[in-house]
Amino acid sequence: MLFEFEDKALDLIADKVRAGARLSLEDGVTLFNSHDLLGVGHLANIARERINGDNTYFIHNRHINHTNICVHSCRFCAFGTKRGRDGAYEKSLDEIFADAENYEGGKVSEFHIVGGLHPDFPFAYYVGMLRGLKERFPAVHIQAFTAVELQHLSRVAGLSLRDTLTVLRDAGLGSIPGGGAEIFAQRVRRKICGEKINGEEWLEVHETVHSVGLKSNATMLYGHVETAEERADHLARLRELQDRTGGFVTFIPLAFHPENTRMDHIPPTTGALDLKALACSRLMLDNFPHVKAFWIMITPKIAQLSLSFGADDMDGTVVEEKIVHAAGAATDQIFHKNSIVEMIREAGRKPMERDTLYEELQECGGIV
Repeated sequence: MLFEFEDKALDLIADKVRAGARLSLEDGVTLFNSHDLLGVGHLANIARERINGDNTYFIHNRHINHTNICVHSCRFCAFGTKRGRDGAYEKSLDEIFADAENYEGGKVSEFHIVGGLHPDFPFAYYVGMLRGLKERFPAVHIQAFTAVELQHLSRVAGLSLRDTLTVLRDAGLGSIPGGGAEIFAQRVRRKICGEKINGEEWLEVHETVHSVGLKSNATMLYGHVETAEERADHLARLRELQDRTGGFVTFIPLAFHPENTRMDHIPPTTGALDLKALACSRLMLDNFPHVKAFWIMITPKIAQLSLSFGADDMDGTVVEEKIVHAAGAATDQIFHKNSIVEMIREAGRKPMERDTLYEELQECGGIV
């Protein structure tokens, strides 16, 4: 018996989804505008199970934020600040190495490293960070530096982006996180992050990343001033780049958290929008292997529910996340492995512990 859609506009899209056909930009707009949340989720679950079955992935990782001092002043950001202000910090390499050691002796799969665009740190600081971490923790994958940071590091180093990436890769960089994408539409970027590289430049950085043999993730910040059309356009442009390079591993929709930002008049995202963003992303990004529910932003409960709305990844243990918490996130900073496994299992899915690039997988069958 076929699913009965409350929104009949989804019927034609359903035919495409069942046939495995690519959705158009207009289809994406229809999905984002639909009030038939269960219908959109039903379609996303078809795509999710076609690609990943019941497998639901997570990683044992640690976040490291080396500084919150930043030359930019993005309106949506509660993390970045200026030197001398309350709460501003900049970590020495020894402090970073101690941070890495501080959780289970560094026995994690991944170090996830992002920070502000510091006005004075030399390029040698970043190279030394990578080399020092790899020397101390050779088995740990380092995913570090967003596209915005990489452009900044290229200027600091006085090198081309390609040469900058080559130096960082040789020092231990394993892959690139997806941050800094926000929404590609220039109308939105002028309002929320006018100093930042534009959408075309973000895409160009990731194309260069892929060309030097590194994989990366991609994100979209939703729930602020963007429209359904701008969200769909963002996803379509990511899909076009993935067609060319195949270098993206995971897509992560990021819910906007307004507290402590200069956009705090905007209400937080609803659970319905969080689920819809994940579902629409899974449906539009047919060439992305994975879609991640970032539990820190949307809460573990919504992340658990999202496993039936297109998501196949629950991120990881994280440890000491600062960026979203600066914007008022009320979630814990650590999500222990046994909690992730039980939530995945309770949702009727198969928990799979992974490494950053999904190359080493371990099914978590028993009680952990």
